Amino acid sequence: MKVVLINPYEIGRQPFGLAEPAAWLTRAGCEVQCLDLALQRLEPEVLRDARLVAIYVAMHTATRIALAAIPRIRALAPQAHLCVYGLYAPMNEKLLRELGVHTVFGGEVEPALVLLVERLRTGAGRAQTEPVVNLSKIEFLTPDRSALPPLQRYAHLQLPDGGRKTVGFAEGSRGCKHLCRHCPVVPVYYGMFRVVPVEVVLADVRQQVAAGAQHISFGDPDFLNGPSHARRLVQAVHAEFPDLSYDATIKIQHLIDHAELLPVLKASGCLFITAAVESVDDRVLALLAKNHTNADFARAVALTRAAGIALAPTFVAFTPWTTLAGYIALLARLLELDLVESVPPIQLAIRLLIPQGSLLLELPELLPHIGAFDPALLGYPWKNPDARVDRLQHAVQELVGQPETQHLSRGEVFARIWRLAHEAMGMETPVLADRGRGAPIPRLSEPWYCCAEPTDQQLQSY
Repeated sequence: MKVVLINPYEIGRQPFGLAEPAAWLTRAGCEVQCLDLALQRLEPEVLRDARLVAIYVAMHTATRIALAAIPRIRALAPQAHLCVYGLYAPMNEKLLRELGVHTVFGGEVEPALVLLVERLRTGAGRAQTEPVVNLSKIEFLTPDRSALPPLQRYAHLQLPDGGRKTVGFAEGSRGCKHLCRHCPVVPVYYGMFRVVPVEVVLADVRQQVAAGAQHISFGDPDFLNGPSHARRLVQAVHAEFPDLSYDATIKIQHLIDHAELLPVLKASGCLFITAAVESVDDRVLALLAKNHTNADFARAVALTRAAGIALAPTFVAFTPWTTLAGYIALLARLLELDLVESVPPIQLAIRLLIPQGSLLLELPELLPHIGAFDPALLGYPWKNPDARVDRLQHAVQELVGQPETQHLSRGEVFARIWRLAHEAMGMETPVLADRGRGAPIPRLSEPWYCCAEPTDQQLQSY
């Protein structure tokens, strides 16, 4: 049976979310073909004779692209059973089925995909019999990346000295044990997480190093959900590949609670850590249930610097509770902590996304600000009570999205955002001194973000 796995977009990664199912389906006797719409076009011959087409939606942008691509997929492969799986599949199940999707999976999807293949082989019908979400422990296999584009075509690591490294992408765990209200992991996993055995991750890293990887970016929602597992993993990888560097995503809370692990991470090759700071307003942080404060943010910066690891904070800079003064306070905090060069400009434009199933919908404080669910947005639209804040968000997003902006340094873009923010408040713009910029840090060539609007080029990639 021919199966086509499609990845619409995953921030420049060679997707584990295709490679792991490919291993399971190949073991089940399927002919598996992978297509990454971030790098490849949807051509008729790819889908010819496919019995199953399964689309992986790990993030909002990927789901928007998938919704745009589904009509063409159905036209090119009318005989194929259409499945959508990944974090954003269960929360958009109704909309997906209305577009002709037959099967929707979330959580630990691999066993369900194999059961679906068996159902199709036996002619048991198109009606879904497997559960939409499976959170049972599964047997992880070494991911099969043979049908994916080479690593050299994906995002690379940019070093401060101008050098670059080929990047591999691995996962040491799935899910998350935390319940941050705005996080898309929560509506599927609800505080559960699953570790990928060290030997499986090591085998995956080994095959990627053989394919040219010089740096590994771990895609776990939080690398320290299982701190002992993380320690064993990085030490095993470092023992076999002492020159291999890596990065990971870790909560501010975990950076503080497990500060003793930071020297271990540094010694094993960790160059930088991405941390979802989200806000420097303690009220907003409490509403998002982030379990850290503005003061904790500064503490995490100090801890990672002491360990010699760069911190790359991310933000949801615009929420219904953001004020102009609060936004300026965020910019000032980055200056105070010497983090301007550590923050991709897109992070200063991110607007809170409220998808179906979000725990944010339980907040009474949110209800006055939101409208009805918008299928085109894949979320609930909201307005800030101060229209100037929404205008500023639009202006910042437009600025960072301009082609000419891509050639500026982060400090230069920050200076323009600094001016926009003060102008929005009707204030004279304070002169920016050289201090506060900080030194450039290692970073991936594709800025980390998960809530921005897909571009026209992405929507037309199919």
